[in-house]
Amino acid sequence: MGKSTTLEALVRFCDAVKTLYTRDYLRRPTPRDLQRLLQKAEARGFPGMIGSIDCMHWQWKNCPTAWQGDYGNRKGQKSIILKAVASFDTWVWHAFFGVPGSQNVLNVLGQSPVFNEVLRGQGPNITYQVNNTVYQTGYYLADGIYPRWTTFVKSIPNPRSQKQKLFATYQEKYRKDVESCIYATMALTQIYERPMGPSGEPFEPDPLVRDGRFMTRIIDRYTEMQSSYIHERRQLDLMEHLRAVKGNEDE
Repeated sequence: MGKSTTLEALVRFCDAVKTLYTRDYLRRPTPRDLQRLLQKAEARGFPGMIGSIDCMHWQWKNCPTAWQGDYGNRKGQKSIILKAVASFDTWVWHAFFGVPGSQNVLNVLGQSPVFNEVLRGQGPNITYQVNNTVYQTGYYLADGIYPRWTTFVKSIPNPRSQKQKLFATYQEKYRKDVESCIYATMALTQIYERPMGPSGEPFEPDPLVRDGRFMTRIIDRYTEMQSSYIHERRQLDLMEHLRAVKGNEDE
């Protein structure tokens, strides 16, 4: 089979997989899904949590020589970045794959459509209370490289007090949900061991703004999402909440 025919067959196969499975396996949570996720989060001591987010590098063993500068990561490997959101049951709610390995997490986040629905005002309606404070923004557990946004809850790098240590322990424990999901997928598929070839087709992201009239609203929502004050306030409230509900437990 010729190279062009092989490539066309691969592209058609990928399109068919996307058509068949995206609707079921890369969909937004239904109200029932959301209720289940929030109930689990409440039981874990993290009200409002809807999953965890992380990036990883998939090694590209057969990266073309001309592309190796773009796809070389800091470890000297050629890789493609995968960003995913997953929940405790290893269900992937969002996947963004294809960014060159030379880019960092913040670059990937800036290109990803993970918060497009939130910025359009179409995100899930979530209201919950932590330490007597009402919040209306769900969040993902994330590692320290992510920004201090309302959509993330991060650990504490050098916890000192018992309250901080308790929070860091549970945050880092539950944050591993997405890592477990990614590595389970790798173990099943062994994609990282197989040769990969470029399609040559540019990635076309879903445009965030189709009508300029809504740009002002989107900018306002983006500004709200970047609130470091709410990020830090919720982290402090979660510390108090965890100490109240988990302080005397041994898991």
